[in-house]
Amino acid sequence: MIKGHLSRLMGEKRLTIKEVHEETGLSRNTISSIYNEKAKMIDLDTLEKLCAFLNCQVGDLLEYIEES
Repeated sequence: MIKGHLSRLMGEKRLTIKEVHEETGLSRNTISSIYNEKAKMIDLDTLEKLCAFLNCQVGDLLEYIEES
């Protein structure tokens, strides 16, 4: 299972979906679906924009958790 950490990262930096949208050019729906862990897939360009804006690595945004 893949666990997303966008909501935590945005919370730590006190960012809103609107602010991320305005700074990255990503759609609000895309950001919202990743934020709420509803995204089925994430484009590499999207990950690149989020990592650049949040000054983080892909591993900070996404984590693989083994299901037992």
